[in-house]
Amino acid sequence: MSNKPHKARKRFGQNFLHDTRIIHQILMAIDPQPNDHIIEIGPGQGAITEPLVHSNCKLDVVELDRDLVERLSRRFTSSDQFTLHSADALTFDFAALHKGKPLRIVGNLPYNISTPLLFRLMDQSSHIGDMHFMLQKEIVNRLQAGPGSKQFGRLSIMIQIHCQVEALFDVDPECFTPKPKVMSSIVRLTPHAEEKYRIDNIVLFEKIVKAAFAQRRKTIRNNLKELCNDESLGVVDINPSARAEALSIDDFVRLANHLNES
Repeated sequence: MSNKPHKARKRFGQNFLHDTRIIHQILMAIDPQPNDHIIEIGPGQGAITEPLVHSNCKLDVVELDRDLVERLSRRFTSSDQFTLHSADALTFDFAALHKGKPLRIVGNLPYNISTPLLFRLMDQSSHIGDMHFMLQKEIVNRLQAGPGSKQFGRLSIMIQIHCQVEALFDVDPECFTPKPKVMSSIVRLTPHAEEKYRIDNIVLFEKIVKAAFAQRRKTIRNNLKELCNDESLGVVDINPSARAEALSIDDFVRLANHLNES
């Protein structure tokens, strides 16, 4: 293995965290315990991995970059509690690691895969206790946005039906090597202990939400014309002339359940 410093690869969206104060803040937020089972996505150069290993939790890490896999393997595999998976997080089966205890997932998610990865994790949220992610601040704003906000959209809804969203703190570009061009934020996602929304047909619900926000400037009537008519919207008290961002999650749930029944 080369002893040269690892050069961040643009195709993997790599920006390595080096600020010790921020690393400490992240660890305080996660608060790893010896009996936790934590999965770290994209450990990079091990800035968060090392203190997680020292916490004596059971730690699985998922890394795509083979050069980093080799470096991480040499550095950490002496720990019995550490398992390294050379894999793509977008196709990795997180649920397969679930052995009864809820999984805790952490990661500095590459900006180019953060949204599809979040959707994938929502499909497996029943196995997850909580998630702590470093994300682009703009994404975190969208995750926690409510109706009436310009940031409120498909991502907001599809995350909030599964999780409570809590933005914790921002991270300046100077805290990374290389410096990203945008501000980052740490967010905590906690899957609802009990089902918050009764959605009879999740596939139909997702289809409606996706169509509703396909063209944000158009009305609900126009965006959903292939799925329903004004009468169906009226039955569930939705104004056909409203835009999608004006509707609440409950509005979308009522509409989806009504269309599923009919």
